[in-house]
Amino acid sequence: MERVRRASHAGSWYTNNASKLEEELDGWLSAAALTKSPDVRAVIAPHAGYSYSGRCAAYAFGNIDPTNISRVFLLGPSHHYYTPKCALSRATVYSTPIGDLPVDLEVIEELKATGKFEFMDLNVDEAEHSMEMHLPYLSKVFQGHNVKVVPILVGAVNSQNEAMYGQLLAKYVDDPKNFFSVSSDFCHWGSRFSYTYYDKKHGAIHKSIEALDRLGMEIIETGDPDAFKQYLEEYENTICGRHPISVLLHMLKHCSTKIKVGFVRYEQSSQCKSTRDSSVSYASAAAKVDSPGEEGKD
Repeated sequence: MERVRRASHAGSWYTNNASKLEEELDGWLSAAALTKSPDVRAVIAPHAGYSYSGRCAAYAFGNIDPTNISRVFLLGPSHHYYTPKCALSRATVYSTPIGDLPVDLEVIEELKATGKFEFMDLNVDEAEHSMEMHLPYLSKVFQGHNVKVVPILVGAVNSQNEAMYGQLLAKYVDDPKNFFSVSSDFCHWGSRFSYTYYDKKHGAIHKSIEALDRLGMEIIETGDPDAFKQYLEEYENTICGRHPISVLLHMLKHCSTKIKVGFVRYEQSSQCKSTRDSSVSYASAAAKVDSPGEEGKD
């Protein structure tokens, strides 16, 4: 029986007009002007409304060479539903205004068999925007290619379980047919987010936010999940996809392919100058095979 996850945020977070959406995505992708590379195995990209983060996200999705990829794992944080675990989708199809993406039920069964995952109901799935905001880009980049998705909602997972899920998913990274799309925004700054960390040595508030985000980005680029955990404990930066990012870092640590994360774009929704202001930061990264041609040697 087909169970469709509707594009529930189309018409509000992004346009539900297919030709307008195609046009926007094309525009952002061509503005990013990136060379597609088969060595790119994962991206980290934002998930805000497209008027805020659509342009930044193109710097992640524009790296993808769809030729050999047949499966995309989506890892997104949970904004409304509490679970200490990772949850799988009950849907069989993820719908977008520009084409539907079938769910890989075989892999869902494999993951279910580990006993480590729970399932989320369709209403929980449709209420969450973190993975949905990646779907139109994926649908666009994989147009004309047969690709299936494996959506994984990453709950409030403790660091022990981040490592456990990372180890469990690592084997999928070693297959170049698999791709990972990791969803996260960066600093949510302002009293409405209950986060107003400000280091005056950087000058304006928005410069302090950028320095804080860039420190986190540099730590993610080292590939060290423990250093990232330490950074989050020290600064409490409001990176909403910290759990999916941590799971990715553990995956890259435990897979046998050497893959390195590199950030390519950083933006802020607005520039905070006073404590009354607020902003959300967006960062896009591509995780690339470190030494092409060396794969499988060790």
